[in-house]
Amino acid sequence: MPPTSPSSSVQAAREALAARLREIRLDAGITKRELAARCEWSEAKSSRIENARTAPSDDDLRAWCRACDAADHAPALVAANRQADSMYVQWKRLQRTGLKQLQKANLPLFERTKNFKVYCSNVIPGFLQTPGYATALLRAIATFRGLPDDVADAVTARMDRSSIIRESGRTFAILLEETVLRYRLGGAGVMAGQLGSLLSSMDLASVSLGIIPAGVERTMWPIESFTVFDDKRVDHEPLSASVKIEAPDEVVQYLKAFAELHRQAVYGAEARALIVKAIDALH
Repeated sequence: MPPTSPSSSVQAAREALAARLREIRLDAGITKRELAARCEWSEAKSSRIENARTAPSDDDLRAWCRACDAADHAPALVAANRQADSMYVQWKRLQRTGLKQLQKANLPLFERTKNFKVYCSNVIPGFLQTPGYATALLRAIATFRGLPDDVADAVTARMDRSSIIRESGRTFAILLEETVLRYRLGGAGVMAGQLGSLLSSMDLASVSLGIIPAGVERTMWPIESFTVFDDKRVDHEPLSASVKIEAPDEVVQYLKAFAELHRQAVYGAEARALIVKAIDALH
């Protein structure tokens, strides 16, 4: 993992770990130079680790703790370090086996989740995608990233995964920016079918679909799309990575953002009217 991630959440985790290491050193009453001497590395390395410019290895953390007579802190620090590593996974590694396997990779997570909160500012969420829309989107992703063409199989896998939305015992609170209704993927016919399917999904007992009007006065600005699983984990996907967040204080921030976005959305007849208006604009 690079020392600085494009995800602010990952960098925040790195900075929190670095701050804890600094506290341990200060509690031991030693300078960065003395710590470096005890660890048999350069003072510059101590500074880079303590300022979150270099991601420490597990052995670095253990050596740091030994040098500060705080070996009992090492296991927790190693666990935090590994969690920060797992938060950021390059798409190239995730997608190297093709888009089909990527759809299947999260299936266990989806199957054990009972309550989903989904906010989308760029595309229709996977749960609600039609085969035509999913094909257009996944083909665009495969082309952009130069991936093997397994789009047809990936679409089938996505449709299979999305079938849980019709199973009992789960809830799906979904928020869309109105602009998502206007982004054309797959042409007018595909978009008409997708938007019509959105209208049908509003009849599902498990689904609460809200649309945030483009002209609403914002108290919460549009942010990256994200999914919350049982209020315990957040996944979001910037262009170059897939990020999972499990730190409780960070999950709480996304829950707060979702609540603010929820208050700005419209539901029922008002949401339907926005979808119908987007369908009419296709002609």
